[in-house]
Amino acid sequence: GGDRIRGDRNPRRVVSFAAGPVIEHPSPNFGKRRDGLLPDLVVLHYTVLPAAEALDRLCDPAHEVSAHYLITKDGRLYRLVAEASRAWHAGAGNWAGRGDVNSRSIGIELENSGQTPFSEPQMARLELLLSDILDRWEIGPEGVIGHQDFAPCRKFDPGPRFDWRRLTLGGLSIWPEPGEPVTPDPDTFLADVGTFGYPAEDGLEPVLAAVRARFRPFAKGPLSPADMALAAGLAVDRGPAKA
Repeated sequence: GGDRIRGDRNPRRVVSFAAGPVIEHPSPNFGKRRDGLLPDLVVLHYTVLPAAEALDRLCDPAHEVSAHYLITKDGRLYRLVAEASRAWHAGAGNWAGRGDVNSRSIGIELENSGQTPFSEPQMARLELLLSDILDRWEIGPEGVIGHQDFAPCRKFDPGPRFDWRRLTLGGLSIWPEPGEPVTPDPDTFLADVGTFGYPAEDGLEPVLAAVRARFRPFAKGPLSPADMALAAGLAVDRGPAKA
């Protein structure tokens, strides 16, 4: 049992949870994880839409999209799909040479337009949730990625305003120690970031944009020695082994 959130348009049951109170808001948009896969990734998204509209969309069978969790700007945590199930948040793409990201990930939507910083209550709740998920599924910090990381040709979230450094300080993500700046070489850059997990086959422009959005926010221009140093660091902090 539990209390109901006052003022919500659709009051939902609140239950206790290791990451704090969670509001149950079930979505019909899910299925079984395929091929016996278990979560080894956590994918972060932004909603673009305000939370109420995002929840409606994520729970509408006509849209065929969902996520396991949504965290609002004020830090409320909604659970839409059980972690054991396959939510429909990832779409096409691959990480570390493996596709069907939905079957091997847990998806978290963050209420944000993509144009503003992520709020303190939201980040604090995310840290609690990530810590709980990583411990429960034995996922390392390299398994926490953004939607743009594995689908750089079509996605931009959580974007350059998301604070990846903060997650790293809490042991919840990876921030590389840069290597030596060297003359820019696209093939070497793509090979290095591909070692970490990025889909190098998508090409330099989208992959460079994804790497910069996460590790060099708002950097512009052609491939640079700083990008090369970053890529070399990512190759050392390599992610899950390719299948």
